[in-house]
Amino acid sequence: MKDTARLAVAAGAGALAARGAYAALRRRPPAGERTWSRTNHRGEPVTLLEGPAVAAGALAGQAVSAAVAVRLTVRPARAQGHAGHAERAGDYAAGGGRSDLAVVVAGLGGVAFGALDDLRGSAKRRGLRGHLGALAHGEVTTGAVKLAGLAATGVAAALLEGGGPADVAVNAGLIAGSANLLNLFDLRPGRAIKVAALGAAALAVGGALTPGPRAAGGAAVAAPLGAALALLPEDLGERAMLGDCGANALGAMLGAAAARTLPREVRAGLLAGIVALTVTSEKVSFTKVIAATPALNWLDMLGRRPSGPPPRAAPVAGDGAAAGQPDLAGRVSARARRYRPGRHRGTEAGETQARSGWRFEFLLKTVTRREP
Repeated sequence: MKDTARLAVAAGAGALAARGAYAALRRRPPAGERTWSRTNHRGEPVTLLEGPAVAAGALAGQAVSAAVAVRLTVRPARAQGHAGHAERAGDYAAGGGRSDLAVVVAGLGGVAFGALDDLRGSAKRRGLRGHLGALAHGEVTTGAVKLAGLAATGVAAALLEGGGPADVAVNAGLIAGSANLLNLFDLRPGRAIKVAALGAAALAVGGALTPGPRAAGGAAVAAPLGAALALLPEDLGERAMLGDCGANALGAMLGAAAARTLPREVRAGLLAGIVALTVTSEKVSFTKVIAATPALNWLDMLGRRPSGPPPRAAPVAGDGAAAGQPDLAGRVSARARRYRPGRHRGTEAGETQARSGWRFEFLLKTVTRREP
């Protein structure tokens, strides 16, 4: 019951904080609206402010979740007196408190280095191959800086989570790898958030089924999930997108939640899958694979605008043709455009207009006679 209450409070706090941050950022965008404006896959403008808002909501929700955990941990100890109170508080600081801090550190790293790539990055270099290839030739790209920063914050968060050298290595890879992988899905409206939601659901179930102290780790997904779902309508409506800032922060926090929740064998397998998908993305388009798989395509299109060009406007009734009949005015208009006034030479302007008017009238009579 206590864990359920903590989940609900963290998710609600994350959602409210994300919506509030998004409204504030839209009202007064840092460095101006144009700084955060990008073009989506349709060629339409969207804002990147969803990313910082989701990250702010997730971090705020995580802080609230930690406060609730302290409250639920310390309150029962008050009945045991001062010694029991201090012992319970010390247990939380040594266990759950460090894990909560690890999630926050992972999220902060994703926000900072993702925002750097969003605002200062270049489209000339993409993917691991592009950034590492540039680095091999002495060029330091913002993408390379971001990869190094995510790795460093992954290690820092893993050290806070604790464990032996093997645990630290696996957890650091999970945090940095999840941050990078989720960003690879942020190519279509709502896709990255849907992937994050599925991952968070799997972690919550895994945490519920895991005995021992890791069972409470599922609460770490509540705040990121609540923040992301709160802004999913903006993403699906193609008004905003996560960008590197939001996707990296969300992925890193889910990676830290996985490090907190899952047994080592499962974490190692998950890390292997993340590495395999990341390497595959260098040669295989996730978008093409999703489009070719009916179940994945259905999920990907759920809530989105239909793909393809916008529908053509229907002909106006009474503007040249009735329903089901040829559009004579359209044909005449198309042909008459060849004889726009002033296109052909005339000795005087009046002569040119007279010839053009005569030709238009002649065409109208000719086309009308040909129609049955």
